[in-house]
Amino acid sequence: MDDPNQLPSGEELKSLRAKSFGATAATYAEHRPDYPAAGIRWALGDAERPTVLDLGAGTGKLTEGLVAAGASVIAVEPDAEMRAEFIHRHPEIPIHPGAAESIPLADGAVDVVVAGQAFHWFDTERAYPEIARVLRPGGVFAALWNEDDTDVAWVAGLQRVARDASPMPGGVRNIETIHSGPQFTALELERFPHTHRRTAESLTTTIGTHSHTLVVTPEQRARVLAAIVEYLRATPETAAGEFDFPIRTTVIRARLRG
Repeated sequence: MDDPNQLPSGEELKSLRAKSFGATAATYAEHRPDYPAAGIRWALGDAERPTVLDLGAGTGKLTEGLVAAGASVIAVEPDAEMRAEFIHRHPEIPIHPGAAESIPLADGAVDVVVAGQAFHWFDTERAYPEIARVLRPGGVFAALWNEDDTDVAWVAGLQRVARDASPMPGGVRNIETIHSGPQFTALELERFPHTHRRTAESLTTTIGTHSHTLVVTPEQRARVLAAIVEYLRATPETAAGEFDFPIRTTVIRARLRG
């Protein structure tokens, strides 16, 4: 591109954002929130002590909750730096290079496939058949997203500040428009309240691990993060010390057709 500040658009931008996390893998692992236990249990359906594929596992933020729920976990992650951080934090859990569109597992290998903060990056036309292939009969597919609870006024204000300071266009996902593939039953959707203990500085660091702050220029990134921390330091709920950042965890779930 002629203008170094000009961002690509469409699928090129989506691909760029999807591949942006590896360089900050350690920060991602330290500062991204976990997932609520109730949401994880719902995602797993009625399977008891299931074998679960964490697809697009990243550094293992969802894996931690799956293990706590009694699952036996296998992880797949395309990014080498994210896999390295996963291995550092979860050396006892097998992780394989691979992607949703080409899963390196045998047919019928798992009871459940889950994707935490990753499904919107998948090419669903190719991913759904692969997910169906590795599931056992009656198996479950689920995806989870942690999202800011913008019903809280100061959280909505934070999003406005971030959006106004950023050159990045709108989000890359609209969960309400996601549909299951023909291999699966219709999607069910549930939302679960959650929180992330933060300070103004650590929440700014968390936001700095989001793709919309990673693919811009260093100058643009600095401007966005400065606006965010300034807002948080000036807002009574977040100005001093630790606070609970309000999150809604959205979970979608479908079962493999018989």
